[in-house]
Amino acid sequence: MSKSKRPAPSKASKVHQAALNDDEVEEALIQQLADLAVELASEDEASPTLPAKQRDLRRMITKSLRLQQDDVLYEALERARDQELDAYPYLRDMVEEAAEMVFFTRNERSYEVNAFVIPMFVRTIGGLDAEQNFRDADAFTELTESIKQARLESAEAKVVLVSYAYHLDEIDAITYSHLEAMVRDAYAAMTDKKITETAAINRSMSSWPPNRFGVEDTAVELRFLLGFTLKSVDDPFYVVPKDEAGMDAYFAERAQRFQAWSETVVPLVQRCLVTDGREFDAHFLYQDLFHGGKERGIAEYFMLQMMSELDHGLQEHGLTGAQTHAVMGPVEIEGELSLRVNLYSDDQKLVATAEKPLDGGRALEVELDDICDALLTLQVQSVGLAQRFDADGNAVQVRPYNG
Repeated sequence: MSKSKRPAPSKASKVHQAALNDDEVEEALIQQLADLAVELASEDEASPTLPAKQRDLRRMITKSLRLQQDDVLYEALERARDQELDAYPYLRDMVEEAAEMVFFTRNERSYEVNAFVIPMFVRTIGGLDAEQNFRDADAFTELTESIKQARLESAEAKVVLVSYAYHLDEIDAITYSHLEAMVRDAYAAMTDKKITETAAINRSMSSWPPNRFGVEDTAVELRFLLGFTLKSVDDPFYVVPKDEAGMDAYFAERAQRFQAWSETVVPLVQRCLVTDGREFDAHFLYQDLFHGGKERGIAEYFMLQMMSELDHGLQEHGLTGAQTHAVMGPVEIEGELSLRVNLYSDDQKLVATAEKPLDGGRALEVELDDICDALLTLQVQSVGLAQRFDADGNAVQVRPYNG
């Protein structure tokens, strides 16, 4: 009697099993990333095993970026946050750095290519027109050259700008792996004369949202200049002093150079963004690596939006900030945490309210201090901190905020 044989698996069942195996591998990787971030966030800096563990984490992050496993990285970040609060910013910093700074070896020399942004608030009459976006090639060339001329980057570095003014939605849509691919595009374009296609960079430019301003409205819009720098890893221009005083002086001098650049470059930016001679002005925040500049732009955007809403409420009630007191605190809106600010009149009537989304990687104390500073420009009588706002909008356990 012959032994019964197990039926050979069908092609469909093999595919199903492979998918299950892939899911298991992905799940294991997510947990490994989160666990290692939790461990490293509290690791003693003098620990002899620290460098090896950091290398392991960087290697896993880099591999995930190259395989375009954004879901793995974002899920690992959320899981790290759930396990240990300090692990989230630690892992996020490492993922951001790996995405925006990529290292290459060429002719036995080591190079770094990084992605940077310059957030800017552009004021026009009638709003920006996509049809006028970077139509002046000469102005764009001068704008690119001005980065090195102003010593914002080393004279030995190569710098390219993207001839496009990115909207916040477009910048925010660039995932970690997409940005890493854009940096690799930039490296190829700056080192290989035959390279003409930059698919990842091209894919980052979608379209601006419809213009919601009237032809006579004064419009203030957030846009980002995006660029890439190719530099030798041992370029002395980028060496930051180790001592605190030297470090402070280094960044203070850089801030001064950026301020000087921003005061002279507005006419060039105007030629790049407006071709019909309309009134134009631009306020630049700061040149920073991609994620730092993005965070700075978003924070300023939502702060201005909040202050505009509060000012509108004051005007509707015919009051000044000096006739009100402020209460701020966290509130959950559709499962997302935000910071709410309420302005109350002397008879405790609600005058104005506004919310600002909370950045999970930014310290709450910093957010509160920034909002308090902004509120004081309204000359409010006092600022209170609520433990939270309840479902009915009432401030719970308010105490004076002293920063």
